[in-house]
Amino acid sequence: MPKFEGLITSKLPAVGTTIFSVMSKLAIENNAINLSQGFPDFNCSDKLVELVNHYMQKGFNQYAPMQGVIGLREQIAIMIEELYGTKYHPESEITITAGATQAIYTAISAIIREGDEVIVFEPAYDCYTPAIIVAGGKPIYVTLSQPDFSIDWNAVKKLINHHTRMIIINTPHNPSGSIISENDLKELDKLTKNTDILILSDEVYEHMAFDDKPHQSIARNSNLANRSFLVSSFGKTVHTTGWKMAYIAAPENLMNEFRKIHQYLVFSCNTPIQYALADFMKEKENYLELKHFYQKKRDLFTKLIRSSRFSFEACSGTYFQLLNYSSISNEKDTDFAIRLTKENKIAAIPLSVFYHEKQDNKLLRFCFAKKDETLEKAAEILCKI
Repeated sequence: MPKFEGLITSKLPAVGTTIFSVMSKLAIENNAINLSQGFPDFNCSDKLVELVNHYMQKGFNQYAPMQGVIGLREQIAIMIEELYGTKYHPESEITITAGATQAIYTAISAIIREGDEVIVFEPAYDCYTPAIIVAGGKPIYVTLSQPDFSIDWNAVKKLINHHTRMIIINTPHNPSGSIISENDLKELDKLTKNTDILILSDEVYEHMAFDDKPHQSIARNSNLANRSFLVSSFGKTVHTTGWKMAYIAAPENLMNEFRKIHQYLVFSCNTPIQYALADFMKEKENYLELKHFYQKKRDLFTKLIRSSRFSFEACSGTYFQLLNYSSISNEKDTDFAIRLTKENKIAAIPLSVFYHEKQDNKLLRFCFAKKDETLEKAAEILCKI
């Protein structure tokens, strides 16, 4: 087809293909173990698949309500209240979304206007900044402190002004695997008190906080919950990233604005899957046991690579482990990641891609949401490098 010859002015001139697609493609081309993109190499629950099939066979195959199936929203409301103590009304304050990325994009689109500033903590998941820019906003970056990726709240305070409209937080944090503390929520509460600043809290790994440390959801703090969008993901919780099913919770006045955009972006999400998840989430062990499941995988992976030349501190959450390769090579992290994939047949994500200025700290992110035998093969390779 002949290309369009007219003028096109890109809204995202600096954006190319996401690193996750690039590294996964490279892993396939080189027959490498893929510990780059964050998805399991094991299947979800057979019971969950049976439930989806059940609702398909029963004819639940047409549009779901725009807000989501009420039974699923009711289960989400129960879970949030039991875990974090805040009540969200399932009718007016919870919406089912086509993945967490859609929820994040929609929330930003609903709130951010031309000239608004949004504070983003780096390293940052790569969907935040493009959504801010497309909405006409300006990302304001705060670098998390190394080596623990903690937040310097004094640095944040200096950046807040009358243009600040939103702060995006992410815990457990992708890509670092760190988690925020109760004190972090208190500091955020103090900073935003008596302001119009809203919070977008990305909590897609909420059920993966390890070592008996509680997940500090924004819903634990009532003052913050009143000004926040809380986003989470069934894809992470029930091992179905390909289903692109998530949810967002917020006070009714914020949710009203969210739904104005949501209804024209996707309208509604997969119907039989929603009904199946509503049944599946009634059994609380399906999400309460997740932290133990993934902590075992983290512990296995870190034990297996203990004798390698990589240095690391075990992550506190998510299913990602950072490894420092500074004692192995002085290469740029992007170059080293590519070489590992091609020569050593193991793929990871270089951390510099999560910084707007491509800060290189010789760190790679490895996903351990894999079968034990996959982790054993990966560790064998890493220990030989």
